[in-house]
Amino acid sequence: MRRLSIRVRLTVLYGSLFFFAGALLLGVTYLLVKQAIYEPGKVGGVAFTGGKTIEAQPGTVPENVQLSDGRTVSIDTFVKEQQNQARADLLNSLLTQGGLALGGVGVIAIGFGWLMAERGLRPVHQITATARRVAAGASAQRGLHERIALTGPRDEIKELADTFDDMLERLDRSFDGQRSFVANASHELRTPLAINRALVEVSITRPDASPDARQLGETLLAVNARHERLVDGLLTLADSENPVTERATVDLSDVATHVLDQTPTGEVTVGERALEAAPVAGDPVLLERLAQNLVENAVRHNRPGGWLSVATGSADGYATLSVTNTGPVVAPYELGTIFEPFRRLAGDRIGSERGFGLGLSIVRAVARAHGGDVVAVPRPGGGLTVTVRLPTSDSEAVAARSRSRPTVPRAPAG
Repeated sequence: MRRLSIRVRLTVLYGSLFFFAGALLLGVTYLLVKQAIYEPGKVGGVAFTGGKTIEAQPGTVPENVQLSDGRTVSIDTFVKEQQNQARADLLNSLLTQGGLALGGVGVIAIGFGWLMAERGLRPVHQITATARRVAAGASAQRGLHERIALTGPRDEIKELADTFDDMLERLDRSFDGQRSFVANASHELRTPLAINRALVEVSITRPDASPDARQLGETLLAVNARHERLVDGLLTLADSENPVTERATVDLSDVATHVLDQTPTGEVTVGERALEAAPVAGDPVLLERLAQNLVENAVRHNRPGGWLSVATGSADGYATLSVTNTGPVVAPYELGTIFEPFRRLAGDRIGSERGFGLGLSIVRAVARAHGGDVVAVPRPGGGLTVTVRLPTSDSEAVAARSRSRPTVPRAPAG
């Protein structure tokens, strides 16, 4: 059974308390009325019983009265029976009418309680909505700039909202400082790396350079190139974690086609190309880097003679880009680490030729900067299927143009 919401529980609590208080008040009133009813003495004149009248001579009081049921009772007994009947009718009427009134007013009270509970919980809903937006955008540090800014009296809920805003402010400053440090450090490292490359190239091209010096220079150039790729990856990662402010309409199928044509795959065969319309609104450079990293990752972490396939499409308001490859078997518990910076699978921790562990981190950062996400699923027999989901573009022209493009023949995938 689904757990009841706080609003429902508060309404039930209000209604229960109202009915309890009303029933208690009705019971007390019943007892007070029962004790306060006046008991008169003997009466004369006209008395009523069973819907019939009993007449007496003026100025006289009959000693006996014959009732409608055939009994003959004294006038005192008759009066007492009439009094008791009147008291019973009055008390029953009090209980019946009071209960009906309590039920009707209780229903109205429950309705007001439902409305008042919603009004009282409105600040909580505002805090919850803000927290969800922050959680949805915190991975790309978009939502950290948002604040609740709750107005109203300084009560417990206002203090909670202000505390939450203070926490967001500290997190925002922390992430901004981290991104600034990575970007500044990467920029500062580019200059000395470029100088080192120039000096080594000049040294190994000198006519009097010995073979050992040339071999050492080539090794240093390879190391320097690796460091330059690392700095470039860090800069891309820092840039992709920022929100995308300028967007253009881009079709992921066009991006995937361009990347597949430009990326060398070596011994890896490019199999199926299921490239359907997938228009999105975003940064073309970052989206191309996203697709390039996916393809390069599929080539780098593959087996000799393996294959990769690429698919694009759109459904349910999202455009998708999926890259599947053959390769080593990936345990499900390792999937949570492959999107972290500088994290590799257990078998790839040794051997720097396999990359730095930034490729999929950049993919996730770019996807989240565009309001999407990325997931990886192990492929039976080895390898991965990495799928990026991004919100589709509103441009119908791009979608129509993409649909009119001839379908790429699908080659067998292995």
